[in-house]
Amino acid sequence: MSSSTLKLVVGLGNPGAKYENTRHNIGFDCLQKLHASMGSPGVQSKFESQITKGTLGSHDVVLAWPMTYMNCSGRAVAQIARFYKIPAEFILVVCDDLSLPLGKLRLRKSGTSGGQKGLDDVLKALATLDVPRLRIGIDATPENLQTVDYVLSKFSKKERQVVEESLGCALDAIQCWLVDGIDKAMNRFNASKQ
Repeated sequence: MSSSTLKLVVGLGNPGAKYENTRHNIGFDCLQKLHASMGSPGVQSKFESQITKGTLGSHDVVLAWPMTYMNCSGRAVAQIARFYKIPAEFILVVCDDLSLPLGKLRLRKSGTSGGQKGLDDVLKALATLDVPRLRIGIDATPENLQTVDYVLSKFSKKERQVVEESLGCALDAIQCWLVDGIDKAMNRFNASKQ
């Protein structure tokens, strides 16, 4: 596997059964689908993460699910990036976003975390804001709930249908990023009406 073309896709979430299918774990969910689309290559525990290596199309890629809990994701991502010598611009972080409508995708090549604590920790650990990210909308916190309770809640059956469609689009966006780069992926997927 050529390290010069190796890219890293990181899904953010929290480990453990109680967090499965929650809003905050949509990054994990996206990576599960990506993993399946690659033929489900073997996963191992390394760098405080679950990781796997494989190819998507003709591109070598590492998938990583940090097991550090959301707010400490940077520690794991930095270890993986160092080991495989992957520069920040070849890392794509997939995470939830409270400021986007449910299922809406937003790709960015750089910038602040927008309050997403897992992404914020990754940016700090890599010491750069130039980390591509794919944010998936989970809707704003309802007025009657605390944000922490909302992001750790599960999607309703109706919401899950929207999310599943969105994750299909997210796979296409990741594929586009791998093949054509972040600018083309942004032009194509940020403009699309999902």
